[in-house]
Amino acid sequence: MAIVNLNPVMLFGMPNAGELVITLLIIVVLFGGKKIPELAKGLGKGIREFNEAKDGIKNEIEAGVKEKDKIQSPSGNTPSSNA
Repeated sequence: MAIVNLNPVMLFGMPNAGELVITLLIIVVLFGGKKIPELAKGLGKGIREFNEAKDGIKNEIEAGVKEKDKIQSPSGNTPSSNA
């Protein structure tokens, strides 16, 4: 009995150059040469907005952690050092 490896990476690996060329040709045929720059611009804008939102959330979390640390030890002393 043969053992078959059904690893998803092996089944759906990275596309090779020929597959990429065919995919690009299909995109050009479906959307036309004039629409592709508009689609790329929209995609770039969406990625930029996502990164800005991600950075904003990260900064809020870091500010909250810093403020929580200030509230817990306002004089910089830890509770164990007061003994």
